[in-house]
Amino acid sequence: MVQERKRAVVLVAEDDREMRSLLCDELYDLGVSIQEAADGDEALRLVLESRPSLILTDLRMPAGGLDYVARLRTFAPGVPMVLITSFGDQQTKTDASAIGVEAYFDKPFRLSELRGAIRRLLGPALDGRIGSDNTR
Repeated sequence: MVQERKRAVVLVAEDDREMRSLLCDELYDLGVSIQEAADGDEALRLVLESRPSLILTDLRMPAGGLDYVARLRTFAPGVPMVLITSFGDQQTKTDASAIGVEAYFDKPFRLSELRGAIRRLLGPALDGRIGSDNTR
């Protein structure tokens, strides 16, 4: 497999500006490129324009919810998804898992745990090792 250097791109969809900024700062420290969306519609547009390496999204925001997460999954099959929420319960977690969410965090959460999940989900892409079959 041919290897090329390419930064992983993470889409951060979060309507709270301060939380979005915090998440972006954490991701920046991991060495990824970041796309930001303040609502679900903007996140869907960004997914359609350029397929990110990972999607980190809040559940409850304008144009959000589990239907929005399911639409993201439809438009970004195979892209790892991390869901964060302040309003989750066991049913929400179960439903998110059924949609294909790989990691789920209730707010407040530990940033170290979020970073660990992102490292695990991005794997080699985090180091810029993306095979030629995964390039855009």
